[in-house]
Amino acid sequence: MSGVEALDAVFARARSERRGALIPYLCAGDPDAQTSEALLDAIATSGVDAIELGIPYGDPLADGPTVAGAAQRALEGGASLEWAIQLARRAHERGAPPILFFTYFNPIVQYGLERFAEASVAAGAAGAIVPDLPFEESGPLREAFRRHGLAMPQLIAPTTPPERALRLAELSDGFVYLVSRLGVTSAAREPDFEWVAQRVASLRGATQRPIAVGFGIATPDHVRTACEIADGAIVGSALIDAYAGLTGSAAVERVRALVAALAAARLRRP
Repeated sequence: MSGVEALDAVFARARSERRGALIPYLCAGDPDAQTSEALLDAIATSGVDAIELGIPYGDPLADGPTVAGAAQRALEGGASLEWAIQLARRAHERGAPPILFFTYFNPIVQYGLERFAEASVAAGAAGAIVPDLPFEESGPLREAFRRHGLAMPQLIAPTTPPERALRLAELSDGFVYLVSRLGVTSAAREPDFEWVAQRVASLRGATQRPIAVGFGIATPDHVRTACEIADGAIVGSALIDAYAGLTGSAAVERVRALVAALAAARLRRP
């Protein structure tokens, strides 16, 4: 099964169960290599639908202070793009749900576009989200991904003009990533669900692709509302905040409890 097919199956299963999909985010290598792997395994076995695995990078334009701090800790601990790929491979071999890398374009360019696509397939990854790559410049990477059946969801923000949003939805593989509000990732600011509902309604008439809501999704209530409006919820900073200052089993138990609460909120109201 290709990465695109794996994500299609994720959202199809969620629809059949009358719920949204939950996609948590982790930064590879944070707070340390051993804890990071344990956190990934804990989330993978907690009933989530897919996982975003952040590749640490020193200039993360879309990341708020929580995710940027996680990336910095990971880099200081020796994490790299190659290490993140191997982390995903090990998780895949242990039966993790589909893993999407969240990365920036420069590390991919340095690694090599075709090499990155091949390595992602070998690791069992479903694809990657590359938030700093405009679709006008994404052709070479999208072509490499398509040759290998990898997904490349596109981000639509509140500042995205409607015509451009429709084009991004057409280009998205796996799902459309709808940014819930202006700004960078953070659990400190509330999502703008009124805007989200309006944009989802406008996109429904133009695309059959699932729509997942991210940035600022931090609580079970947020997940519930996102899944009532759209097809899924992406949670990142809140998970990192949950294990702040902790390592090992203490970090794992804190994250496991939060993920369980978030997963229970996926069910849509009848």
